[in-house]
Amino acid sequence: MRRRLLVLGAATFLAVGGSVALEMISSSDEVCAAQAKTSFSDDVVPILTGHCYSCHTPGGQGSQKSGLDLSTYDGVMHGTKSGKMVIPGDPDSSNLMWLLEWRGAPETHMPLGKKKLSTCDRDTIRAWIREGALNN
Repeated sequence: MRRRLLVLGAATFLAVGGSVALEMISSSDEVCAAQAKTSFSDDVVPILTGHCYSCHTPGGQGSQKSGLDLSTYDGVMHGTKSGKMVIPGDPDSSNLMWLLEWRGAPETHMPLGKKKLSTCDRDTIRAWIREGALNN
């Protein structure tokens, strides 16, 4: 009898724990892959290409308006007509993160008029900045 109660208790524990874990996984947007080091060319450029290049390349509407050219590393590091977008080592003070995390007025939410970048994409850019915003 005691053994049966232990088995029943264990099964209940696993069922509840599994349900909670499944809910935690399904309630998050996605699970991000852990990386040892973030690469500008391998990790950041594909995000910029997919979400930012249509406006922030030479001749693009965003580039003309703000001066921000995201098509090259030098363009990213140069910033806008108003100043730097990336402060190496300090993602919280970097204007790029401020815009991507939608911390300002709706007209400053990037990418403009589109959905917010995924948490994983924002975390990748944040990690790259935290690691020194290297041209790697």
